Amino acid sequence: MRQNNRARVSKAISILIGVLPLLAGPAFAAEADVAAPAVSSFVNVFTTEDVVLSTGFRLHADRHEIQGDRVLLYTHGGVTELPASAIDRFDKVEHVENVDAVPKRVPVNEAASFSLAKSPKPVPDPRVLLRDAANRSGLPPAFVESVAQVESALRPDAVSPKGAMGVMQLMPATALALDADPSDTAQNIEAGVRLLRDLLVRYDGDVVKALSAYNAGAGAVTRYGGLPPYPETQNYVDKVLRTYIGNGGR
Repeated sequence: MRQNNRARVSKAISILIGVLPLLAGPAFAAEADVAAPAVSSFVNVFTTEDVVLSTGFRLHADRHEIQGDRVLLYTHGGVTELPASAIDRFDKVEHVENVDAVPKRVPVNEAASFSLAKSPKPVPDPRVLLRDAANRSGLPPAFVESVAQVESALRPDAVSPKGAMGVMQLMPATALALDADPSDTAQNIEAGVRLLRDLLVRYDGDVVKALSAYNAGAGAVTRYGGLPPYPETQNYVDKVLRTYIGNGGR
């Protein structure tokens, strides 16, 4: 059953910021001829690519370039290089979004006032951070969330007996190498997702090897040529794959 799950996934895993001024004086009245913005919008359509690897796993890219036997994938300003032999095809993905146009002016007849009290800093939602980081890295959000669920149950305060920290359970040395503060939820997630993507690229989309390296280290994967014979790592890989399938992954 574990092998079936691994094979199945390995082949088929695919903010108006309005800054309101803080007023030092009392509330002010808006005159009838003062205009307040009402934003109109228009539809923006653009395309990106799904890069389907030979293993069936999908990466996301804004565009690609072919240079001999290498392919360069461009994503949010970053570049990932892969051997052309690791890529099966490119699928175009069309995106449609509403974009705010220049504000129109409409009359305001009532006085407006602003509170001087500062709002408390919102607590970041790990699921939102995971989804955004996954999209930036071109990984399926459901897959990234599955890893985080198994690693920490999405708890930013989680600390393992070995000292791994946060949602993505980064060891301090690993976080340092990734230039991240493991106690900062956003940095923890961003670094963990980047590491996961790097491992998937390193192993040409082999999900089992990438998850094994995330759990036990790349050295163990090299030593055993794949999934190490460690019960902890084997259970970890199976649990992530089962969670991913349960989250709607195919």
